Amino acid sequence: MAIIIKPIVTEKMTAAGEKLNRYGFVVARNANKVEIKKAVEEMYNVQVTDVNTLIRAPKVKQRWTKSGLLKGAQQAYKKAIVTLKEGETIDFYSNI
Repeated sequence: MAIIIKPIVTEKMTAAGEKLNRYGFVVARNANKVEIKKAVEEMYNVQVTDVNTLIRAPKVKQRWTKSGLLKGAQQAYKKAIVTLKEGETIDFYSNI
């Protein structure tokens, strides 16, 4: 089972990485903080000091069409915000 699904590379998370040394990841729904910490430390060779998790609720979307109202929802996912030890960084763009 893959614990870390993908990193979150947005403008807001990039700024948090530069200023606060915090990085975001989309993780498996059943992963706990200890498993997330171990996975990040193994994958990126860094020391993790803190892990915060949250579950993003599905965003409901609807639109009117000729045939009527179409409803749907984006998928819910679990997000982990990882704080690294002072002086350590993660470079997501190194292998592009």
